[in-house]
Amino acid sequence: MTEKTAITPATHTAAPAKFSHGVRKGNILQVAGQVGFLPHVDGRPPTPAGPTLREQTLQTLENVRSVLEAGGAGWDDVMMIRVYLTDTAHFAEMNGIYNAYFEEQGLKEAPAARTTVYVGLPDGLLVEIDALAVLG
Repeated sequence: MTEKTAITPATHTAAPAKFSHGVRKGNILQVAGQVGFLPHVDGRPPTPAGPTLREQTLQTLENVRSVLEAGGAGWDDVMMIRVYLTDTAHFAEMNGIYNAYFEEQGLKEAPAARTTVYVGLPDGLLVEIDALAVLG
């Protein structure tokens, strides 16, 4: 049986509860929901990348990418992305940011994706993204 390995990139703070930023078991890597916090700096509390959906989405995607890379994966290994927005009015803007980001990344094939509205994010956070990758 393959062991589970917790993944926490150096850019991330310790999780606020008993969960991992990512978990790899065999060739499967699950990235937990990431938000748009800037990279961790000792002595500084988690800080959003900015107040806008664009700033937070781009940072959130980079945070997901950091977990993927720390787990030995990349965007082309991602099978499924789930996006959680706090406002239905953000769907069109999110789609534009998402499409441009992955075009810049040179993604070969788009993963399956799902976007939903979730109102339970901490105050000021507008987006959360998780991903499932299969390596090799």
